[in-house]
Amino acid sequence: MYLPPVTKALLIALAVAYLAQMMAPEFAYLYFALWPLGEHTLATGADGLPVTVGFLPWQILSYGLMHGSLGHLFFNALAVYMFGASLEQTWGSRRYLSYFIVCVAGAGLIQLIVVTSDVTGQGAYATVGASGGVFGLLLAYGMLFPNRQVMLLIPPIPMKARTFVIVFGAIELLMGVFNTASGIAHFAHLGGMLFGWLMIRYWRGQPPFRPRGPRAVR
Repeated sequence: MYLPPVTKALLIALAVAYLAQMMAPEFAYLYFALWPLGEHTLATGADGLPVTVGFLPWQILSYGLMHGSLGHLFFNALAVYMFGASLEQTWGSRRYLSYFIVCVAGAGLIQLIVVTSDVTGQGAYATVGASGGVFGLLLAYGMLFPNRQVMLLIPPIPMKARTFVIVFGAIELLMGVFNTASGIAHFAHLGGMLFGWLMIRYWRGQPPFRPRGPRAVR
């Protein structure tokens, strides 16, 4: 499968960032994961002083380059490979990159609100992973190619892209509300889908945005 330039660059960036993270995991975790607002004490460091963490502005994007495990990285990269290439070929590289960045940042913003307000009752914790951007890609794929067949990995069931997005969105919402899988940033996933939906609506000039001209954007 042909990989357009931005999709290829994203895959390389995810791999390089993971290798860098493995070389200095504590530093990467403290400064580049997404932490809630305010200061939070994690533990006592090697020097006997408390280790405090908190939100830093670049974390709204840098968290999307970090991953909790090789499996986490693999499945996010697989989704970028499977869905990103078709979107980039349809939109063009610049529009596709801006879309992915907005989805990652939007997901981070929603997650920042959730973890800072502690609505899940889990206390202060860090968020990592490109899943918010990936869920934005899933939404866009379902909107642009609703009738394409998508094969689930587990279980291997074929379904239309539109159905795939609806089912996964509903599962994420239920799991986020009822907190049925602690440690998974469900609201970040939904945030990526929300900001992706808003961006597509903006490009198309559809409510809640004003029409942008006679040409409609897919």
